[in-house]
Amino acid sequence: MNILENVDLKLYSTMRLGGQARWLAEAHRQQDVKDLVDLAKNKKVQFIVIGQGSNVVWRDEGFDGLIIVNLIEGIEVLNDDDSSTTIRVGAGEIWDRVVAWSVNKNLSGIEFLSRIPGLAGAAPVQNIGAYGAELADVLTEVALYDTKEDTFETMLAAGCDFAYRTSRFKTSDKGRYVILSISLKLNKTNPAPPFYESLQEYLSSQGITEYTPKTIRDAVTEIRKIKLPDPSIVANNGSFFTNPIVDAAKADELKQKYPELKAWPAKDGRVKLSAGWMVEQAGFKDFHDSQTGIGTWWGSALVIVNEKAEKTTDLLAFKQKILDKVHEMFGITLDQEPELLP
Repeated sequence: MNILENVDLKLYSTMRLGGQARWLAEAHRQQDVKDLVDLAKNKKVQFIVIGQGSNVVWRDEGFDGLIIVNLIEGIEVLNDDDSSTTIRVGAGEIWDRVVAWSVNKNLSGIEFLSRIPGLAGAAPVQNIGAYGAELADVLTEVALYDTKEDTFETMLAAGCDFAYRTSRFKTSDKGRYVILSISLKLNKTNPAPPFYESLQEYLSSQGITEYTPKTIRDAVTEIRKIKLPDPSIVANNGSFFTNPIVDAAKADELKQKYPELKAWPAKDGRVKLSAGWMVEQAGFKDFHDSQTGIGTWWGSALVIVNEKAEKTTDLLAFKQKILDKVHEMFGITLDQEPELLP
């Protein structure tokens, strides 16, 4: 394995900000992961495992340790019957290519998650989701390396503590496990309505009434082309804030003040509010801040873009402007979705 020194972390975040890492190496096999973790332990330095960096913001101070880039590839069919196909996906596979693979096989379950940037190994950490679907709906298990116990193991989906945009890998066991692969159970039946409001509006506007994995993927892709700029062209982390979930009383209070507030019932009886709508109402859609060099995307107020900033402190200063205004208007503090590291 090639161990690089003094690596510019801007190259490992789609926001293209941050300091330097003391060391960085790529892991292409499960054994590489163990070997690199052992290396960090032997050197008595910290380590961080990443994928493409699409959900990562690096601090300006950098990282005085080892960055492990998880690039384990492969898609393997584990089980195939009349109703479903279960596949194992390497953590280093580009997520949208996995979705394309499944749709080409006419399998349903992840077509709603089209065009989400990043690698498959990051998907369970965040419990990625879009248009009413989330990874937890189809994930059966994850293969892991437990850096604490120095063991390779498998964890069933029920043990992952999935919730809205989170899991145990992001909370109680953050940094403990390295995800090596994920297993997904995909269906051989077509997706069926009711669909997420904005998706249904697009399908209706295009006269689409035949719902297949391909028609849904094509629709989601077209919608997201507007809402989400290509991070290889425009520096961004996708949606920068998660949708806040509040109790029904708070939602009713806000609805009385803001009748146009976009909201949906959450699974636990509470109400999910549209962070994008609130940020837009706060005046930050297609906003360009000359002071920080940071702005928001014209197609979605939820997407913060790096226009000419050179420091993460600029991004955080701009984020705070949004947080302050949204809290002033709605009494809600939005949560940042991309992880600030280290």
